[in-house]
Amino acid sequence: MKKFNLFNEIITSDKQALLKAMHSTRLFGISITGDIVYAPFKAKEILIYEGQHTPKPSNALMPSKPQTLEEMMGKNYQVLEDDNRVLIKAFSNWQELIKINTPRASYDDTTNDGVDRFADNHLEDIGWQAVEFSIPYRVLVEILEEQASGTIFCIEKEEPSYQFSGLGFIDDDKEAYDILFEYAKSKIKDVITHNDNFKDEYLSDDQLEALEFFKLR
Repeated sequence: MKKFNLFNEIITSDKQALLKAMHSTRLFGISITGDIVYAPFKAKEILIYEGQHTPKPSNALMPSKPQTLEEMMGKNYQVLEDDNRVLIKAFSNWQELIKINTPRASYDDTTNDGVDRFADNHLEDIGWQAVEFSIPYRVLVEILEEQASGTIFCIEKEEPSYQFSGLGFIDDDKEAYDILFEYAKSKIKDVITHNDNFKDEYLSDDQLEALEFFKLR
């Protein structure tokens, strides 16, 4: 999986397309590739902005001053208008972007507790069964981030102290399932083969169920 670190990224969008969306009164978003997209959004769309602009009311006595794109988007965005392009820095709006993107994410790694479930039911089955043999979600996520295709949408920095908060978006849940299934199966097979504490007579009903799930019985 590739990282999209908002601390480092400048998103480039088409100025006319963005202005059109702002004046449409429709709910729209800006994707991490800078594309303007309208609701309903795709299943795993990653947005650096979501909004529905409402122009300020004006009257003849006090006409409203035209707003800049930065004013329309809000104080947590840094916006530079450059000819036909708009350059956007969005990391200051991270907390709001978590709320916007979590419903479409494959897993949530934004809390101190770390990942505790997968959004996809089949991947969650693996997580639920693997934990019976002390394979935590953190290990499964690290395997996915190393081997699967997808995007880690995050803020990450080293100084003055390390900080990370992220959402994972898996491109292909079937590919991810196959990767995790084979990994967990191999690890569990090794444990029950070489550790006498995991002989059948010592296993719990849940562990025996996990062995069946991973086709080890």
